[in-house]
Amino acid sequence: MEADSAPRKAKGGRPRGDPSAVRTITIGVRVSSTEATLLCERAASMHMKPAQWLREAALSRRLPSPPVAAINREQYVELARLAANLNQLTRLANEGQRVTVADGLLERLLSETQRLRLALLGVQGERDDR
Repeated sequence: MEADSAPRKAKGGRPRGDPSAVRTITIGVRVSSTEATLLCERAASMHMKPAQWLREAALSRRLPSPPVAAINREQYVELARLAANLNQLTRLANEGQRVTVADGLLERLLSETQRLRLALLGVQGERDDR
């Protein structure tokens, strides 16, 4: 009987997965005994191991937006004030009331809006031609 001509029997077990999906990095997290108990209870209620539950919880949650930089908050307040004034004028115009705005005010509004836009982008003193 020749070993080379005999059909090979397939190996049993689970087929190999995607090598890029293999988890090789460990991230350590310290928790109190109370937190550990709570995490284990929550994981058990989902029929998961605590590490699996933490991974799923962390990766599936949407985190709050990062805090806005102080300079952007100041600019945002200015922009909100301009937007409120424009909203009032627009509301009056939509109600059919006559709205008169001086050309100088519109030019100032355009200039201020462009300046605020550049400031929010972190560009100071340059002209935005977009």
